Amino acid sequence: MTAQTRPAWIVPEKRYDFGRNHPMAPDRVRNTMVLAGALGILDRYDPVEPEPVDEELLGRVHDPDYIAAVRSGEPHPEYGIGTTDNPVVPDMHQIAGNVVAGTVAAARQIWQQGRTRAVNIAGGLHHAMPGRSSGFCIYNDIACGIQWMLDHGCERVAYIDVDAHHGDGVQAAFNDDPRVLTISLHQNPLELFPGTGFATETGGPEATGSAINLALPRDTGDAGWLRAFDAVVPEALVAFRPQVLVSQHGCDSHRDDPLTDLTLSVDGQRASYQIISDLADDLCDGRWLALGGGGYSVQSVVPRAWTHLLGIVAREPIEPSVAVPQQVRDELAGVLPSTMGDLGRSVVWTSVRSGWDPASRIDQAILATRRAVFPDLGLDPEF
Repeated sequence: MTAQTRPAWIVPEKRYDFGRNHPMAPDRVRNTMVLAGALGILDRYDPVEPEPVDEELLGRVHDPDYIAAVRSGEPHPEYGIGTTDNPVVPDMHQIAGNVVAGTVAAARQIWQQGRTRAVNIAGGLHHAMPGRSSGFCIYNDIACGIQWMLDHGCERVAYIDVDAHHGDGVQAAFNDDPRVLTISLHQNPLELFPGTGFATETGGPEATGSAINLALPRDTGDAGWLRAFDAVVPEALVAFRPQVLVSQHGCDSHRDDPLTDLTLSVDGQRASYQIISDLADDLCDGRWLALGGGGYSVQSVVPRAWTHLLGIVAREPIEPSVAVPQQVRDELAGVLPSTMGDLGRSVVWTSVRSGWDPASRIDQAILATRRAVFPDLGLDPEF
């Protein structure tokens, strides 16, 4: 594969819309494109139009009866279709299929077309299960993209999910597949949908150690979140030796998100993107497929967070002090902050290796995860 320096920007599906007043608003994608375009970030990318969804591949991830139910355009509560979270909308199969096609196109750009990096900002629908919709997700584009790479010769894919909600659908899709390592950092499942993602979930009997779950207490902010990531993720990735890194960047971990209780800033989220970028360079020869995900503060948070992600994927990081262009603030009704960051200072955090606090709920979560899964990876769980 001949590396190309410019990453691929998958032209996103902008019609993924469950209707007025539903949290999953397509404005999340549109607003990101407006801000990233105004800052010149999209000029760093080559746009790629995805081909129609591969129905055979879709059937390798999702049950045929479920696909038929989605295609019917009728409510099927037994499949999670026609519920408050996942109402029936026109052309649901086609629109959700287009999101899948976008993520598969990104995977193809990396694995067959010689690029090291690609982004589908409309992707990241991590809750969809093989046989039902869940949590605003109809088809699991992430699982389809990973499955496509496995089908085309990739031997080890690592998946990192930084959404505030557990990446349950991707974990379920590969729970018994030792070729895929799933890592999810999320709010404690006792407090938040979908109620899964405990440290003790470490993979199925054919793939023990293939799932890593770090369940963090409510009110975890930048310092605690980054401390937890650093204490678990890099060591696990080094042990697994992935060929490609896939990441889901739901930004609902932000302190202003209406659906969750984590308290990260945009600056802290940006720091996590940079760490993942460095890990892709260090471990995967730069191969990194980045996706969107959750995030329900659709004007003040999501556009800034995902524009930072796009800048880092393109190796053109945007400093948090950069001003948000006034024309963008005007277009988005003036609710965007004046700068690309929240803090006005650097994000500060300390490594758990400098000493861990047994009274800290964050450090307790870190140790629970390490003790649950590190031995299966041949790693010492203690510090």
